[in-house]
Amino acid sequence: MAKYFDELEVRSSDQRSRDLAVALPAQIANVQANTKALQDIDASAISSVEDLAALPVLRKSDLGAAQKKSAPLGGLTNQPLSGFNHIFQSPGPIYEPGKTSHDWFRLARFLHAAGVGSSDIVQNCFSYHLTPAGIMFENGAAAVGATVFPAGTGQTELQAQAAADIGITAYAGTPDYLKIILDKADNLGLDLSKITRAAVGGGALFPSLRQEYQDRGIACVQCYATADLGNIAYESEAMEGMIIDEGVIVEIVTPGTGNPVAMGEVGEVVVTTLNPDYPLIRFATGDLSAMMPGVSPCGRTNLRIKGWMGRADQTAKIKGMFVRPEQVATFVARHPEVAKARIIATRQSEADHMTVQVESDGANTDELESSVREILKLRGKVVLNSLGTLPNDGIVIDDQRSYD
Repeated sequence: MAKYFDELEVRSSDQRSRDLAVALPAQIANVQANTKALQDIDASAISSVEDLAALPVLRKSDLGAAQKKSAPLGGLTNQPLSGFNHIFQSPGPIYEPGKTSHDWFRLARFLHAAGVGSSDIVQNCFSYHLTPAGIMFENGAAAVGATVFPAGTGQTELQAQAAADIGITAYAGTPDYLKIILDKADNLGLDLSKITRAAVGGGALFPSLRQEYQDRGIACVQCYATADLGNIAYESEAMEGMIIDEGVIVEIVTPGTGNPVAMGEVGEVVVTTLNPDYPLIRFATGDLSAMMPGVSPCGRTNLRIKGWMGRADQTAKIKGMFVRPEQVATFVARHPEVAKARIIATRQSEADHMTVQVESDGANTDELESSVREILKLRGKVVLNSLGTLPNDGIVIDDQRSYD
C-alpha cells in the first residue's frame, strides 16, 4: 500500500500556491458564470487564500434562505437535479447534492491515511437515510478499492454477527458506536479481532476511547467533514492535528466576521471548495478551530487545524437584549487601541451583569463604555487587560450564568 493517496498531499508550499493561483480564479469565474453570486468581483484578482478575505462569508442561514427562494439548491449551481446522483436533506431543512463519481466527497485521502485499502472489508455504520454520511464514506471506500458492508445505524446484535460472519477488517462510523458493537460481540462470544482499523467522524473521539480501541489492536483516526462541504480535514497516523484536504481552502476567522485571525488563534472555520459541481465560497461552518504551524510528521505538507474546538455562534441574551459576536467585532474595529474584547455575562442577585474584558495598553475606559452602550445597547463595565492575556479559545461572549 502506497504511503500517500496522491502526489497532491506532498506538494511543496510553493507548488500548492501556484496550483491554487490557477484553481481559485477558475472557481470564482465558475461561480459567476453559473450563479448570481460574486458578479462584482474580478475573478482574476482572487488567486490566494489572502485574497479570499475580500469576499463575503456565506452562512448556513444564507443557504437556507437561498433555497427557500430557489429550491432546492438555492441557485448555487446551474446543474439540474438530474445532473446529480443524490439529493440529501439535513436539519433546517437544508438540501445537499451528491455524485458517485470518483471520490466526489474527498474521503479517500482520509481512508487511505487510516490504512484502509483494497484488502479491506469496511463496515460502514454511518446513516444512509436522508443525510449523506453513509454515501460519503461509501464513495471514499470505493476510491481506495475497499469492499463495503452498508450497515447503517442500529440493530447492534445483527451488526456484531455480520462483522464476525463477514470478517470485517475496518469500521467507519461515529466514534462511540464501534465500542457498542464490540461490547455486544463480547457478550455474544463473537470474535471481531479482524477489525484493526477505524475511520470515525461525526462526534467527539475522546482520548480514553481511542486508547480503548488501541488496547484492542484497533488504530482509530478521525476526520472533520460536513454534509455541505464533504471532507475538510483528517488525521493521519501521526495524530498531530488534522491535515486540510487538498480539495478545499480553510480560513480561520474572528467569529461573526470574515476577518482572518493570526496563526494559532482560535476562530471560526470558513471553507472554500474547489468542486466545480457545487462551489461554496467562504462557507462558514459555525465550528471553532485554530491553525497549527509546521507540517505533519507523516510527511503530508498541507496546513493543519487542531480539530473541532466548539461552536462559533455565541449569541447570548443579556438583560433582554441579544448580544452577538459581530457586535463585539464592531466594537473592537472602532477602537485601534483595542486588540481583543470578551463579553462576560454573569447573574448577581437575580439580575444580569455584563463585563467587557478588553486587551489594551492604553485605552480610556469611559470612552470604551460609551461605545459599549452605543453598539451593544447595554451598559457594561470595561476591564482593561494587558496585551496577550485574554484566553486564546475563540470565545468572545462568555455566558457564565447557570441555567440549572
